[in-house]
Amino acid sequence: MRPVLWAGLVLAGALAIKGANAQIAVQNQGYVPYSEAPIHYRTRPLSDPVALLQKDLDRGAAHLTYDDTRGYLRSVLKALHVPEASQTLVFSKTSFQFTKINPEHPRALYYNDDVYVGSVHQGKTIEIVSFDPMQGAIFYLLDDQKAERPVFQRAELDCTQCHIAAATRGVPGVLLRSVYPAASGVLTPRAPQYITDQKSPLKERWGGWYVSGALADPTMANAGVANAAVTASGALPALGPLATRYDPAAYLTPDSDGVALLVLGHQAQMHNLITLLNYQTRLTLHAQGLSEDARPTLASLPEEAREKITRPAEQLLRYMLFSHETPLGGADAARVIAASPFARQFAAQGPRDRARRSLRDFDLHDRIFRYPCSYLIYSTAFDALPEPGKTYLYHRLFQVLSGADQGEDFAHLTPADRQAILAILRATKRGLPDEWRRKISPNPVSPT
Repeated sequence: MRPVLWAGLVLAGALAIKGANAQIAVQNQGYVPYSEAPIHYRTRPLSDPVALLQKDLDRGAAHLTYDDTRGYLRSVLKALHVPEASQTLVFSKTSFQFTKINPEHPRALYYNDDVYVGSVHQGKTIEIVSFDPMQGAIFYLLDDQKAERPVFQRAELDCTQCHIAAATRGVPGVLLRSVYPAASGVLTPRAPQYITDQKSPLKERWGGWYVSGALADPTMANAGVANAAVTASGALPALGPLATRYDPAAYLTPDSDGVALLVLGHQAQMHNLITLLNYQTRLTLHAQGLSEDARPTLASLPEEAREKITRPAEQLLRYMLFSHETPLGGADAARVIAASPFARQFAAQGPRDRARRSLRDFDLHDRIFRYPCSYLIYSTAFDALPEPGKTYLYHRLFQVLSGADQGEDFAHLTPADRQAILAILRATKRGLPDEWRRKISPNPVSPT
């Protein structure tokens, strides 16, 4: 079994290809975590974007078009509503198609709010992670050889060996890694590897990635290690400019968008934390002999059971409000946005309140977003959070935004930030609890 690593989004799948035009054969015999009740990871019906697309393909309501140059890539992105402008490029050899990856031919990654798509230059397989509202990350492979009936094949066995780990919060998920690559793209032996999210120091981000624009300057991007050996003293290997670069014409867009990679760092762990709260709530209810449809109140559960739900909810709350986000160091936001087609497309999606404000509006000077609350609050995965986890999370979020919770973890949120986020959500988020419609005191006092 071979783990397949995205130098960031770790994707795995054991496969064999029998002949030049044969379909891939995915190996899925073996133990996969969470296969039993109540999660039923391997057997529960799915409604993630790829599963829904496959149903449309099966009944002839959709089709994929093969291109002699790009294979199925462009058609897959269009069918899954994944923007080409989200392209980021990874040149480290961290995929099962590693023989085709190097600084001259980096692997391309594309994504939207629910789907991640990976493509290797002249590769035989398109790699996909698609988020199901209840089950989290679902892993697929698509044979990138022309076929009469192309099929997305679920690849879970080897994928979960890398994708259910401490770095994914112990649930099926994704993660972004930063590595020390040699000039060939090979990882430097014994060199550290970093998990990248919104709290990561800039100097530890994006090793093994190309990044276009000014956001790359304080990071490990666009560089390789000249001497592949790590000294006995443990000193970090020195990074230097790459001798060769990729041909932009070989990719769907010429750039590896820095804003897309910045947002990706937030989104990957946000997805994992949503899945964690989902799983922990369902597992806790199951341990209490309750079904997922029981919808008990948190107060009705024993204290130990309550803590198993509130702990991941508090982690998600802090992450979605960007607690302890690493400052961007005063970037020229106007310049960064002007150079990023992804930034403009992403922000245009809204939704917006009457003041034309959106959680997708960028700051990009000191922080990622102007209004620091995750746009994934609009996702189907967030809406699918089971009770009582969702009710508790909404209550805590309202406490913070209304000013009732002035805790240290939320000190980065000014009164203006809280008021704006609250107003945006009241105007644009469906299904808010009645508590959210309550008039806010102009001088809220932190509860004792």
